Amino acid sequence: MKYEELTRKIIGCAMKVHSNIGNGFQEVIYQRALAIEMKNAELNYQREMEMSIFYEGINIGTRRVDFFVEDTIMVELKAIIRLEEVHLAQAINYCEAFNLPIGLLINFGSKSLEFKRVYNVSHPENKKKRF
Repeated sequence: MKYEELTRKIIGCAMKVHSNIGNGFQEVIYQRALAIEMKNAELNYQREMEMSIFYEGINIGTRRVDFFVEDTIMVELKAIIRLEEVHLAQAINYCEAFNLPIGLLINFGSKSLEFKRVYNVSHPENKKKRF
């Protein structure tokens, strides 16, 4: 998988944060801690990056992603008890709206870190893959 090493590195940073501070904090605390870990891991990222959303080639607004890593992967953070389908759908929609092949949905709110790789099945890199 093309992005496996990069997503694994990001997930490793998230695991370190979760093991150090656990669950129960607001999302912004995890954002700050994850930024420190990704910097330590020498990952290039932008935090709270505003990205344009297009519909039929027309810019219809913007949305801020929690992290945009290595100009490739969107990372959406949550700090909730349990991920639900709506959170997964939101992350997939971001990948599609931003025309990214892959993203990560990471939840720090449960006792064990939860993460999901999400794919934009319409992206040219993913057209022939089965998920």
